[in-house]
Amino acid sequence: MTNTLNVSAVTFEVIRNRLVAIAEEMRIALQSVSGSPTVTEASDFFTGLFLPDGSVVSMGFQVSFQAPVSGTVIRHISGKPHLKVRDGDMFIGNDPYIGALHQNDVQMIGPIHAGDRIIAWAGVQAHQTDVGGMDFASWCPRAKNVYQEGIRIPCVKLVDRGELREDVLEMITTASRLPDALGLDIRAFIATINVARNRVGDLVARYGAEVIVQAMQRMIESSEARTRARLAELPDGEFRACDFLEHDGHSNVLYKVDVKLTKRGERMTLDYSGSSKQSPGFVNATRAGLMGGACGSVLTTLGWDIQWNEGILKTAEVIAPDGLICTAQFPAPVGSATVETIWVVSNATMLVLNKLLSASPRYRHRTQTISDGCMATFNLGGINQFGEPFGLHLMDPLAAGSGAWATKDGVNAGGPITSPVSAIADVERNEQVSPLFYLHRRLAPDTAGAGKFRGGVSAEVALTLGGIARAEALVMTHGAEVPNTMGLGGGWPGATVRQSLGRGAIENGRPQQDGRWEKFGPKPGLMEMTNRDVFAVTWQGGGGWGDPLEREPQAVARDLAAGWVSAQAAKEIYGVVTKDGTLDDEATAARRRSLREQRIGRPVSDEAKFTRGKPVGSISESLLIVRDGNGTHVATQAGYVLSTGSTRWRAGAVAATFGTLPPEYRIALHEDLSVTAYYCPASGTLLSVDVHERGAMPPDDVVLDLRSL
Repeated sequence: MTNTLNVSAVTFEVIRNRLVAIAEEMRIALQSVSGSPTVTEASDFFTGLFLPDGSVVSMGFQVSFQAPVSGTVIRHISGKPHLKVRDGDMFIGNDPYIGALHQNDVQMIGPIHAGDRIIAWAGVQAHQTDVGGMDFASWCPRAKNVYQEGIRIPCVKLVDRGELREDVLEMITTASRLPDALGLDIRAFIATINVARNRVGDLVARYGAEVIVQAMQRMIESSEARTRARLAELPDGEFRACDFLEHDGHSNVLYKVDVKLTKRGERMTLDYSGSSKQSPGFVNATRAGLMGGACGSVLTTLGWDIQWNEGILKTAEVIAPDGLICTAQFPAPVGSATVETIWVVSNATMLVLNKLLSASPRYRHRTQTISDGCMATFNLGGINQFGEPFGLHLMDPLAAGSGAWATKDGVNAGGPITSPVSAIADVERNEQVSPLFYLHRRLAPDTAGAGKFRGGVSAEVALTLGGIARAEALVMTHGAEVPNTMGLGGGWPGATVRQSLGRGAIENGRPQQDGRWEKFGPKPGLMEMTNRDVFAVTWQGGGGWGDPLEREPQAVARDLAAGWVSAQAAKEIYGVVTKDGTLDDEATAARRRSLREQRIGRPVSDEAKFTRGKPVGSISESLLIVRDGNGTHVATQAGYVLSTGSTRWRAGAVAATFGTLPPEYRIALHEDLSVTAYYCPASGTLLSVDVHERGAMPPDDVVLDLRSL
């Protein structure tokens, strides 16, 4: 522990809360100066304070992926003797091979001095709509190397002892198709860093530099201690999860991000060594991106009531060799990293962490399935009705569904938990700043992952141009053929992305019957869009929790009445039957019995295969760890023994593997993927739904240390 200089608990709390508030004041400064809806409306940015060694001390609740990134750049500066750091300096960068998620994420950092000593750094980052490259919006599906993507700024001093270097700023903005927007955000960065410097300076003037330094270190120590205590309460063992993305911009190849979590006592290891090799296309992430996706997920999943800072991150070791899809080596293209591999890293990491929580009866109520499994990207750019260049990065995909909890449904249009305060602009705001027109923005039925508790329903939009004849549209996603919002405990994933373009589908604001609709795959790329065309997209709903046949029939009936679940899905997935809008209890009970019989055939009734032992733990609410005179078993709620002596239970369940799924699930599968459902042989209860590579069965994903139970 550090020497606290006899700082009282009250004084420490005052300073701690002030340092947290400074990150919020940085947020206010950034959004007050920026003119970008990505910043002002959607909060796609990061603000934070760091120690001189790059450890994050306090941060806002915007993009958690960014937590470790500015720290990497701070450490980069210390290793470059030519980057002399003086009071009033500010550095700008966006190079993913140094410390950025992708080139569009431009960041600025500045030292905070107390006399001649650097006591902290302030950092700010925000997504920019365009930073150059071969395609508008700097996401370049055709790119074969990083040279073909947006400008890479390694780490350049933009403000020298308080004076802006206009020549450097001009060099950076000239690379962009939207130089004014980029330049305004950079000036907003300067204002943000200045706010942090002034506020920390006020604290130093009041309490002294050494007290502030000790308070920052104590904040980190406190978060680390609380996180270690939480880990100590969770079961020891090995946990596995993976997620996939399809199409690398060149061909529709399937890539996997695989993570093995090993938890022992107060520490855990996240090992990504089983992930796919790096891609020839722009979907790769560098190691900075891997750390961003992993750390952002650890913060949000384990630190729900702990101060977010380096202390939480210190409890996890990340392992990954070079050359993977998530540790790509120079000069691999990485332009779409944030919305491709980093997003998938986050999905897989959150899934494996929630499997750990699910195995703890104490913390199972905190378990959540995967939310908003992809960021289906739509960028629009060109010349507006006033003859000015414009560009829009549509943030509406943040209105995808959030995952179900172990005790309640997910939030409709709830978005990703890695950006807890993310939002989307009003329809009118987007129409005001860009020449587009919404035909609809609404919740989409049958998008939520089915379960005892369903995921959140996703939103969907349909757009056309307004006020101009044509523009460039960049369309890309993953998750059109991969269900990324995985469920848990027998819950199903949410629906996959559906996107299409209707050529000639509208004229003078009126839909046309003779429009030609083209369904898009995951990455159609850059295309011309006219004012007679309509782009329509439906995003992924949140994953479900538990067996859908255990959902309260009245809850299904309410969803049916609200239009969130169709009558076909209610009957085929939930086994709920209504007549004239009224729940039919008798028909529902019969339908559910029939569906369970279809799952397993005749139920097993051999008493030798059952246990009446005492539960000593669990994997989920449907998978109990039971001990009797014959040993320790994994058993279902019906008492059926699936395994003895280990928690590798899948071999004892009834398995059904699907290459395609019925249409009511609204899940499209890549040709290299399959889905396997596991059922209790005695009751027909759905225990797990796994998405995996075709021809390879999923691994045992929870291997607990039975000696610790």
